[in-house]
This record gives sequence, structure tokens and C-alpha cells, in this order.
Amino acid sequence: MALPPLVEPAAELTKEEVARYSRHLIIPDVGVDGQKRLKNAKVLVVGAGGLGSPALLYLAAAGVGTLGVVDFDVVDESNLQRQVIHGQSDVGRPKAESARDSVAEINPFVKVVLHQTHLSSENALDIFRDYDLILDGTDNFATRYLVNDAAVLLGKPYVWGSIFRFEGQVSVFWEDAPDGQGLNYRDLYPEPPPPGMVPSCAEGGVLGVLCASIGSVMVTEAIKLLTGIGDPLLGRLMIYDALEMSYRTIKIRKDPESVKVTELIDYDAFCGVVSDEAQQAAAGSTITPLELKQKQEAGENFLLVDVREPHEYQIVKIPGSVLIPKDRILSGEAFAELPQDKQLVLNCKTGARSAEALAVLHRAGFKDAVHVGGGVIAWARQVDPSLPTY
Repeated sequence: MALPPLVEPAAELTKEEVARYSRHLIIPDVGVDGQKRLKNAKVLVVGAGGLGSPALLYLAAAGVGTLGVVDFDVVDESNLQRQVIHGQSDVGRPKAESARDSVAEINPFVKVVLHQTHLSSENALDIFRDYDLILDGTDNFATRYLVNDAAVLLGKPYVWGSIFRFEGQVSVFWEDAPDGQGLNYRDLYPEPPPPGMVPSCAEGGVLGVLCASIGSVMVTEAIKLLTGIGDPLLGRLMIYDALEMSYRTIKIRKDPESVKVTELIDYDAFCGVVSDEAQQAAAGSTITPLELKQKQEAGENFLLVDVREPHEYQIVKIPGSVLIPKDRILSGEAFAELPQDKQLVLNCKTGARSAEALAVLHRAGFKDAVHVGGGVIAWARQVDPSLPTY
């Protein structure tokens, strides 16, 4: 069922705009009226990364008049495998500024507003308020719940997407949708998963081109909402499997037990980015990469255990480490392999997974076990810059 268009049409299209958007104008469902609505629209894209990159490019090409970009990160070389709005010359630049320049190359008629800040409970409502629609391209549960709750409080619709390895998902959430169709992200995910249960893209990886597949669907949904055409994914979750090359949709229903959103909260605490047990274990049991190097040079009796996955271990490792994936420690399967006569030192990519494993080892009696804060990435930056990072 088509929904009423989100925005009123702009007064006119210039001669140059008619020429630029001519392939839209000759589609009866879009036409001049639809293009004027796009010109008058204001869309906020949260994140100029994997999903935000194609989304911003295609929203700009489509003629969305105002694009907001929320991003406080800088371009890293590892981004370029999928974040196509950035190029080699942008490495080290703020992503928001790089995105703005790329949008200007695509369409100089688009106004770009930069929000170079960490989205938080303190600023989300102020940032969202002036936009017609939000497009959420973030990659962590804390920010997703924040985006949802801010959109609910302001009555804004938003398009949500998610990617991991070879699979992507897209849906539309709008608590105040007409005719009782309202849904929000908490109807799909009432509670966040336990910390460490769902790997991030940084931990699990993502096929670069998947971002284009999912990002383009998200833009399609945005255009449909802005212009009032087609049947948006409100109340439906689209799931794409790139390996099977299959698309399927499942219905999302209003959760009668869903807690009504009345305010913004501490979303890191709500999602438990790192579990309380892991935080307690790491307190007082964390060493720096430089301290690990000193322990190695002093010939201390310890075992360095890398708790990442085998394919990560092949990319880069700290010399002298042995691989025992985290899941084998969490299940207790690896306990018999661990020495009782020497200290255990754990490391992972950045320190989050090793902290979770550390908590389990402390509980199992390995009281003097420690982990390396910052993991192998910090080791490469602080001790051996010749090593690759990922």
C-alpha cells in the first residue's frame, strides 16, 4: 500500500534540472511532481561508511535537495574496499567532508549539511528535527536503538539497513505511519543481543559489493516514501543472500509488549557493548602492547593466546602467540589445553573479545590471566608498525 508523500513539491524545476532528471521525469509514477518532491526533500544519512556511501551517491544523483551527513570518523585504507564515496586521496580526511565533495561531483544542485559529531542521546533530537526522513547506515546496536528512539520521539520515518559477510537486510520503520501501520525497530528487535554474540563487520567482514546491493534498496525505499509511490517495506523485512542470490521478505508485526519510547537513554549501557563481567575482569588485568613487549624481552614465563578466528590469525599475529578461538574458551572446551604453571595473556583484534574470554578464565580459576588492551591493532601501531592492520 502506497503511503502519502512525505514532502510537498518544490515550486519549480530549472531548465538545467529538467535536463539532469529527464529519465525520472518520463517515468509516469515519478514525473515532474515526484521530482519536485525530491528537490524539496531533506534526508539525513547516519554514517558515511559501507551503506552510507552508495546511499549518499544515489540520493544525490536522484536529486534529493538537502542531504545531511552524520559522521565523526576519518577515512582509513581498509574502508576503500566497500565505502565507494571515498578514494585513495581521502585517506586520513574526515568522512563527512570526503562525502560532501563526492556528492558535489555527482550533483552540484544538492545542498550538503555536515554533522561531524558522535551521535548521542544529547544531540540526536536536535540533529534529526529538521529532516523529513532518516536513513540509518550504522553498524552497531547501540546507535541503531538511538536512531530508532529519536525517530519515534520526533515522528520521523526511517529506512534501516544491515550487512554482514554475504547477507543484508532492509526495512522501513515509522511509528506514526498512517492507518495504524506504525512500527519501529523495537518491534523487530525488542532487546539487543548479548555482548559479543553478534560480530561486527570489523570482526566478521563484509563483501564489499553487498553495500551497493543493500544501499541501493535503502535509497529506493527513501524515494518511494518521499514521493508517495509504490509499496514501501513498512511492516516487512527484506533479506538478501548474495551467495544464493535470493531475496525474501518476512512480515513484521507490532509487538504488543514493546516498551513505549518516552525518552532517550544510555544506549551503550542498554546494549552492553562489553558485558559487565568482562569490564570487571579487565579492570586491573589489562596490559599495554608495550608492557607485553617488555614481558617478552624479559623472558617471562607466560602463554600468549590469540582468541580471534583462524582466518584473522592468518592476516596478522603477535609473534609467539598461539591460536585458541574465543568460542572454545567460552564453552570450556579449551581449558584442558591451557597450562596451569604459567600466566595466560590473551589478545584479539582490539581487546573486546579477549576481555570476554578473560572473564571466563578468571571464573574458571585462571586468576592471574590478563589481556592486551587494544589487541593486535594496538600492537601494530605501538610496537611493530611494519605489520598490516585490518
